[in-house]
Amino acid sequence: MAAEDQPNPMEEFLRQFGITPGPDGTFDLNQLMGPLQQAMQQFSRQMSAAGTGTGDGLNWTLIKDIARKVTASSGPDPSPAASEAVAIRDTVGLAELWLDEHTSFGRTSASAATWSRAEWVEATIGTWEQLAGSVSNSLAAAVGSLLQRAEPEAAAMVQMMEPMMRMAAAGMLSAQVGQGIGRLATEVLSGSDLGFPLTPKPVVALLPTNISHFAEGLDVPLADVRLYLALREAARQRLFANVAWLGPQMLALIEHYARGISIDPSAFEEAMEAQMQGGLTPEKMEEFGQQMAGRIFQPALSEEQVEILGRLETLVANVEGWVDDVVSQATANLMPRADALLEMVRRRRASAGASESALKTLLNLELRPRRVRDAANVWAAVRSAKGVDERDAVWSHPDLVPTGADLDDPLGFAAHGHVAEQAAAELDDLDAALARLIEEERGGEGPRAD
Repeated sequence: MAAEDQPNPMEEFLRQFGITPGPDGTFDLNQLMGPLQQAMQQFSRQMSAAGTGTGDGLNWTLIKDIARKVTASSGPDPSPAASEAVAIRDTVGLAELWLDEHTSFGRTSASAATWSRAEWVEATIGTWEQLAGSVSNSLAAAVGSLLQRAEPEAAAMVQMMEPMMRMAAAGMLSAQVGQGIGRLATEVLSGSDLGFPLTPKPVVALLPTNISHFAEGLDVPLADVRLYLALREAARQRLFANVAWLGPQMLALIEHYARGISIDPSAFEEAMEAQMQGGLTPEKMEEFGQQMAGRIFQPALSEEQVEILGRLETLVANVEGWVDDVVSQATANLMPRADALLEMVRRRRASAGASESALKTLLNLELRPRRVRDAANVWAAVRSAKGVDERDAVWSHPDLVPTGADLDDPLGFAAHGHVAEQAAAELDDLDAALARLIEEERGGEGPRAD
């Protein structure tokens, strides 16, 4: 079909509301005003039924609704029974008792929580709003770019429709974000399973439905699997509760990364045209959000995003490596299958799978902390050389935590701290030696003016 024979997306969209061009193929703007206002009012009523957007441009009522639908479509998600909540609470209590001897960090103040997938969505939605809200800047730029490419004769009409198009774009992106959160809810085993905090305050929370799926096929009793995961979650939450800078810094890095997200113009335009041809309803936006999941963001990352991602991956590796060391010590003489469970956790982390795909849909974020084993070796080396208290004291300041270079030399870090600090010390020693040589050459006369 020739380009001139292709249907015009804008015309197809307007035709749904009884708005058609005149015999000469152009629109009479005076005649357009009434039907166009009616179309915009109709769309606004449809969007109001799905909830209003927030200041960031995304519709968080719609996002949460879609996330809940995704979790519901993945199988039964019953609210945990009282007996199940008691079992989880007892398991977490035992885990905390084991951890007391192997970390200097105290327990969290919150009671242990037992969540369904839907309850995980409700508990974490506020953090996702903080993180994903930054994408709205990219969304606004994409809409502006699309409007600028309109034909000159249609410019006035497009300007009138701009509010509706921006609302439609926000709705489509909201649907994609909801897809990502919903898919994560079907994968996570605990509240901080992703390696960074998702709740306003630390709480040890487990998802029994997802844990049961994880335990399928393992030659380990479900009770042991649950206890091992409770140990990891309790250790991680102790870290977040006692290291005040850690959680905020991790979330700040993710938010900074999200602010740099770019939207693929061609994919965005394709999605908008498809929506306009099919009718702008919440149901259609949800459908297109699902179809475009993972495709609408620009695949290439900026240099700044790459640098931020590297810092975030190192920080997550340090968190998970510390958890590996603490839990390995706590289970050494009490849980014979702990090593096998650690290996399963590492394989799950390495394969990423659905959780990584969901993060990419949500924030174009491919989080792969590849160096968790190296980080675990560093924490084990510090503990062996200096004890548990000194190992945990490393978290007292962000400048003390191992860098990527430190992960290459666990014994060196245990003995001397940062590679950078060692280099600075060596330079200071070199400067002092040079100063002595200069002094000797001058016969001890001291510095002289040139």
